Amino acid sequence: MKFPLAVMCMALFSGNLFAETINNSTVTFDHQPILTTQLAATPPMGWSSWNYYGDRINEKVIIDTIDKMVSTGLRDAGYIYVNIDDGWQKYKGSRVDNPLAIDENKFPKGIKYLADYAHKKGMKLGIYSGPGNMTCAGYTGSEGHEKEDAALFASWGVDHLKYDSCCSHQQASQAVLKTAFGNMSEALKATGRPVVYHACHCGWQNIWQWGAKVGANQWRIGQDISDDFNYPGHREDYYFDVLDMIDRGVGLEQYSGKGHWNDYDMLIIGLHGHSKELVGTGASDTEYRTHFSMWSILSSPLLIGANLDNLTAEDLATLTNKEIIALNQDPLGLQAKRVVSNGDLQIFAKPLADGSWAVALLNRSSQTAIMSLNIQQDLDLPWKKMLVRDIGAKRDMGAFEQRYSTEVQSHEAKMLVIRSGW
Repeated sequence: MKFPLAVMCMALFSGNLFAETINNSTVTFDHQPILTTQLAATPPMGWSSWNYYGDRINEKVIIDTIDKMVSTGLRDAGYIYVNIDDGWQKYKGSRVDNPLAIDENKFPKGIKYLADYAHKKGMKLGIYSGPGNMTCAGYTGSEGHEKEDAALFASWGVDHLKYDSCCSHQQASQAVLKTAFGNMSEALKATGRPVVYHACHCGWQNIWQWGAKVGANQWRIGQDISDDFNYPGHREDYYFDVLDMIDRGVGLEQYSGKGHWNDYDMLIIGLHGHSKELVGTGASDTEYRTHFSMWSILSSPLLIGANLDNLTAEDLATLTNKEIIALNQDPLGLQAKRVVSNGDLQIFAKPLADGSWAVALLNRSSQTAIMSLNIQQDLDLPWKKMLVRDIGAKRDMGAFEQRYSTEVQSHEAKMLVIRSGW
């Protein structure tokens, strides 16, 4: 698989359009300079309240989470957003009947206090609303009030908005959705405050094709994730497990890039089947590592969904592996492609800004397997020799001519960075 020189220069130039062949199929990439801001130049990293707490959130939960992200090293690893999801609002029911107001019982000091607190700690605060009269959890939404709500969020010092249409616009056409999401995008821009904009529509109506054009910095490519690695089918005919999400993103590489990212949904690491909101029975430590590694190489936003008090030492080690995170935050801003698909043995790869390559050897099967990477056959690179580093193990593996082989456990992803040997 050969990447033209234009790809390697994308850190310096925008607006590259190119195509190439992978396994006898042509994939076109279109990185247009759509956005006028430099927001989300790399995928946003942080924490979101919904997957564990649902609408059972309050001021103490947010303050404690901010403090915990600092004390555990998560902030220093790059997790800077603390996003308040649905349930901060005072009223349930239609916006026609109720104003948008803060629930003073949950947040007695207000959202601005939390934003100021986050900023003092070197972090950022996110908030939630939706384009309907009601949000997904039945609270007042922003339909018809985009300008005043955007101005309100900006006055609080909010840095991220998740704008969720899961209920109000599920059956809407692309034209209606573009208007709904575009209205809030324009309203946010009019405030003059840089707010990362998450257009959340569960991957319906091919939002990746038009999300960036209406000003979104990230958009969900699939339905809600469950706390499962590989559940048969879809739980409740709706939820996607980790492998479902990975499959969903294959072929969507052309829509992801600086300032506009395919969002594979929140991280399930640390839930262990005990979420108060999310379905699923949990995953093994190996499966959680694979989940995190794949989200990283696929350049998805990395938003922790667990109660940070429940993180194990293994969870924390997974979430703070700087070499894995570096794949996600690489300034070239590319989403990895699936370059080999041999049944349950798959290889994903992408070039990095320093001229090296990131590679994931993913074993989806129930048995350990020997997997091999051939730099000419699989990546179409002209190197005579490659230097291999296993970044999951944080170990240099040495120099190899043409082929590198390694044992990959069931449901494991071996994460490699390779460089030219000469």
